[in-house]
Amino acid sequence: MHKTSAWIGDAWGGLAAMLVALPSAIAYGVAALAPLGASSLPLGAMAGVMGVIALGLSTPGLGGAARLITAPCAPAAAVLSALAAERIASGSQSPAEILVFLAMVALLSSFLQMLYGALGGGRIIKFIPYPVVAGYLSAVGLLIFLSQVPKWLGLPRNVTLAQGLTHPDLWQSTGILTGLVTIIGMIAAPWITRRLPAPVFGLLLGMGSYFLSSLNHPELLRLTDNPLLVGPIQVDFSTLRQGFEGRWQALGQLHLRDLFALLVPAFTLSALLSVDTLKTCVVVDAMTRSRHDSNRELMAQGVGNLISTLLGGMPGAGTMGATLVSINSGGHSRLAGILEGFFSLLVLLFFSSLLGWVPIPALAGILIVVAWRMVDWHSFSLLRRSETFLDFFVVATVVVVAIVFNLIAAAGAGMALAVVLFVRDQVKTSVIRRKLYGGQYSSKHQRLPEERKILEDNRRLVVICELQGNLFFGTTDQLFSRLETDLSSCRFLIFDMSRVQTIDFTAMHMLGQMDAMLSEGGAHLILTEPSRIMSGGQNPIVHLEHLVLRPTEHLQTFATLDEAIEWVEDQILAGDVAGRVVEEWPLPIHEFPLFLGLEEEGKEGVLALLGKVVEERSYKAGETLFQRGDPGDEMYFIRKGGVRIVLPIHHGKEHTLAIFGRGGFLGDMAFIDLAPRSSNAVTIMDTEVFILSRHQFDLVSGEDPEMAKNVFIRLCKVLTLRLRFADAEIMALKEA
Repeated sequence: MHKTSAWIGDAWGGLAAMLVALPSAIAYGVAALAPLGASSLPLGAMAGVMGVIALGLSTPGLGGAARLITAPCAPAAAVLSALAAERIASGSQSPAEILVFLAMVALLSSFLQMLYGALGGGRIIKFIPYPVVAGYLSAVGLLIFLSQVPKWLGLPRNVTLAQGLTHPDLWQSTGILTGLVTIIGMIAAPWITRRLPAPVFGLLLGMGSYFLSSLNHPELLRLTDNPLLVGPIQVDFSTLRQGFEGRWQALGQLHLRDLFALLVPAFTLSALLSVDTLKTCVVVDAMTRSRHDSNRELMAQGVGNLISTLLGGMPGAGTMGATLVSINSGGHSRLAGILEGFFSLLVLLFFSSLLGWVPIPALAGILIVVAWRMVDWHSFSLLRRSETFLDFFVVATVVVVAIVFNLIAAAGAGMALAVVLFVRDQVKTSVIRRKLYGGQYSSKHQRLPEERKILEDNRRLVVICELQGNLFFGTTDQLFSRLETDLSSCRFLIFDMSRVQTIDFTAMHMLGQMDAMLSEGGAHLILTEPSRIMSGGQNPIVHLEHLVLRPTEHLQTFATLDEAIEWVEDQILAGDVAGRVVEEWPLPIHEFPLFLGLEEEGKEGVLALLGKVVEERSYKAGETLFQRGDPGDEMYFIRKGGVRIVLPIHHGKEHTLAIFGRGGFLGDMAFIDLAPRSSNAVTIMDTEVFILSRHQFDLVSGEDPEMAKNVFIRLCKVLTLRLRFADAEIMALKEA
């Protein structure tokens, strides 16, 4: 975009944003201080204007969302108005003292927002459950609606809404007409004009209606002591300076007991403003294909609200309406937000006298439309399904608590219900991601056929549970119930902890009970390495042993699931009912499973012929047989010991593909296709092997082609069995 056109776009965007933000800010300021009496209405209007100026000039340059427009907002008006009404009702403070109290709440809220950003809370706030947010914003909308209806009807200050609704003789027809015209104008604005934002269009129509009514009622043109007008606004910079100094002095005189009284309302205000801002940022990102920095934005919002409060302005947040109008009008950078504040300053300096002529019912009409749109009416659709009834209950509870008591109590109810929703979701999600039995999942150790047969016959002795999520008081009973039958029948219960996020004391106690039950029957509880999230950066195995349980004869811990299953397989094979004992003598070539039965098939001399071309070799533990990429055509037959096949991956890490022991063979892929090695082979103990190269094998094949054919047939059969076993294992993992 050309630099000049970019400036012009930002200028139009800033001007349009000002036209949206300023009327709304005046309405919010009047609403916030209305409980303090008619004399506070000009001060409230001034606070709204100062809020637009201070937030516009300070926040865009510091924030993490370039196109965001920050201005006073409905949540701030609702919280401050509720606090002012509560303090007035208690009779413990004068209006002047309440103003200082509200300023202290706003100041502490701004510091909390900066703290959220500094601690990385931008991501955490976005995880507040939507039903809680919907309930809170709906409550704010309803409270604003209920507070503005009396102003729309023109009721005297000491008359409640309930009393006013039953006494139509107290209604002001001019106020009702002005508010109604404003409401209609705001709703109809998108269909009538796109040049003026809806709040500006509605306000102009409302003011026009008011002044037309004054033709028949000249007393409506009285600015002073007119309950239907904001009243005279004086731009007195000495008063602003005194207010600034007074707030600094009040801040310095705060005591610890004062902080406790301020903390809950300040936390409520800061959370609402932060959520409102981040919600707008997400919408802007989707529209402009950009990405905001939530933590930087929260710190900027805190700084902006701090400056606004010190200057006597309203706190605010990133506002949806002004931001979208700015973008649609050409604003695309931080300059648009800064110009919005600058244009608002020009209005204050040169047109402040006109602000006093704004009708209060017109402002009430603007807020009534805003409040109606804030209520999440779609929440009623949650009643259609039983699965979402609790979510609707959360929304309704927050709304009811806010209306019956106050927004602070609603904040507490919302956070408590957020915990209930979390527990509900955790309990509904099974902590057992997958449950398998011994024959369905094996270790990387490639067993001989007879060993596989033994393991298959004893597969029900082994239960493998891959756990996930959070093990806490809400999920322990579910876990125990699903394993109760297996606890009495299995000999080895393996818990894969690699996907467990957290574990509490109740879950640890439950694991202790399982260990005791298994120990009584001579069975074993086996735990594998927990996730790094659960271990908090500590050595995972040490963390598991100290936090959960200390290893005993019947409780084992292993670094990986493969190591645990290999240990279990070794235990089963060593304790076979036939008294099988694995002796480590070097196998002669005729005892290898690949060649068993060749002589019985009438192929006399075959093994003798092979024996002429195989080479015997010994390796120490940790020696490398071959590496990935090496040329070679040899196949290795393990006479004694063991070899691990590993696949190198990035940053020096490696992944174990298989482990071959006595009687096994490896290197068959290169033997068949003569391609370079695809992995590394490293001995895990002192090992003796036979080496048969393809070159030597081809030489003797000329003497006995039938022998070569039979060897390849047997090799294919073994590889086929390995593939079938792998297929069965994959199928078991998919179905579990």
